Parts: sequence; structure tokens; C-alpha cells
Amino acid sequence: MTAVYETDLGDLPLVSRGKVRDIYDLGDSLLMVASDRISAFDVVMAEPVPDKGRVLTALSLFWFDLLGDVVEHHLLTAEVDQFPAECRPYRDQLAGRSMIVKKAEPLPVECIVRGYLSGSGWKDYLTTGEVCGYKLPMGLQESVRLDQPLFTPSTKAELGRHDLNITPEEAARLVGGEVAREAKRISLELYTRARDYAADRGIIIADTKFELGMQGGRLILIDEVLTPDSSRFWPADMYQVGQGQPSFDKQYLRDYLETLDWGKAPPPPPLPREVIHNTRAKYLDALEKLTGRGLD
Repeated sequence: MTAVYETDLGDLPLVSRGKVRDIYDLGDSLLMVASDRISAFDVVMAEPVPDKGRVLTALSLFWFDLLGDVVEHHLLTAEVDQFPAECRPYRDQLAGRSMIVKKAEPLPVECIVRGYLSGSGWKDYLTTGEVCGYKLPMGLQESVRLDQPLFTPSTKAELGRHDLNITPEEAARLVGGEVAREAKRISLELYTRARDYAADRGIIIADTKFELGMQGGRLILIDEVLTPDSSRFWPADMYQVGQGQPSFDKQYLRDYLETLDWGKAPPPPPLPREVIHNTRAKYLDALEKLTGRGLD
């Protein structure tokens, strides 16, 4: 298995190299490439997970198609043969892990939706009885399904720093009330539709993170969508309230890292081959269960 840790596309202008994606400027559009890098606790690991970028791309394309009636998205094409001529010499790096997308101005907040009480939401609830400003009933257990999904935005931190949960009111101060209301509406509808679809295929989507951006005066869906990097996917047949859940996402990696004497700051600890292999298997399993097909 050949992994792509980072891309090198010659003279194509590199806009940014994030935790996972390398983004290149094509003039009136962007080339977005999903590498096999993986991060946890906002730290990029030194070792790649083979095929991870291809899984993220395949799942995002699937959801863009399935949920395209909810909100416009940024995808123009993922067919390498339709890419501009200057991209084609790099076909081996791009095939199956890249898209050409519309340019948009990303919102300065992450649009997170929580349908279950888990992760940082569970930690906040234990401390305050609230999640991002929402007062919840007393006595809830870990991993319980919430009566209604919650829109719980967060800040966007620079690479290596941690995002911070904020209230919808704080998000409105950052982006404006009308934009915040529309972002909430879009995010909740996307989550609800995806949650119900996944439930029929044996997967619980506990929470997820959407990226929205302004393009032509309207909000559109950008970046990746409902992948194991941006979501918690739980196997429905193993779900038990009152504990953490097995998952099809990188929670497995986070759980491994929690066993180490590591301060969750660079440099990352080396990952054993078994952890890399098992992480890859979970991502592939999520793809197959949700879409009914694996990688080509």
C-alpha cells in the first residue's frame, strides 16, 4: 500500500497545507487534495494511514450527491480527466483523492451538530450541566441520544492549537445573526437527513462537523462532509448507553493516544503498525457500510 503524506504538484501554487488537505490555486477554482495524514487532539501524526484520503474523498462525494437538495455545495468535479491540463501530470497523486471546487469564504466557526452526549460535550455536561450554552436535564448518561440534535459551534484554531466550543449566541456575534441562523438551519437539516440514512445501514452518527462558506452572497457546503475525520460513527448493534462506544472513526486513535504519557502537543508519538492498520480498517468499514461499496 502506497500512502500519500503530502503532495508535490510542481509549479501549481500551494494555498495551504492543513491537517489533512493540500489546497492549490487554479485561478477561478481550487484543487483540494486529501492526503493520508491523520490528526488527533489537533496534532498531525508523523505516520500516514494508507487510503485514508481516498476514503474521505469517496464519502464526501457520496454525501454531496445525497444531500445536494439541502444546500448548494462547492464541488465542481472529481474526475481527474476533467481537470485542467496543468493538473494531469500529477494524476497518480490526485486520482481518487482530489476535487476541483468553487472558491468560497469559509465561516470563522465550525458548524457542529450533536445528536448524542459524547466527547467534549459529555465532558462539559459533567462540569456544568450544559453543552455550549444549552441547559440539559440532570442525570443524563454518557452516549445517550438527545431529544433534539444541538447546534454547537466552535472556534477555528490555528494548526496545532485547540478549537473552543462556543454558544450559538457567540457564533452570531462572529458571523452575524442572519448568517448564524441560516448556518444552524442548514447544519441541523444535513445532520438529520444523514443520521436517518445511516441508521438504516447500522451506523449511528453521534455528531459531526460541517464547514460552510460564503459564495456569491449565500452559504454553501464546503470541505469534507460526514467522514470518519469529521464525525463520530458508532455501530448500532453495539450501542450501549452509559459508556464510550466502539466506532468507525478516529476515536480509536484518540483512545490509543490517551493511554500514552503524551501531552497532546507536537511532536506526536510514533504510531504502532497495528494502530495504523486498525484505523485504516475502520475507515474502510465506514465507507462500505454507508455507501455499499469500497474503494475502486
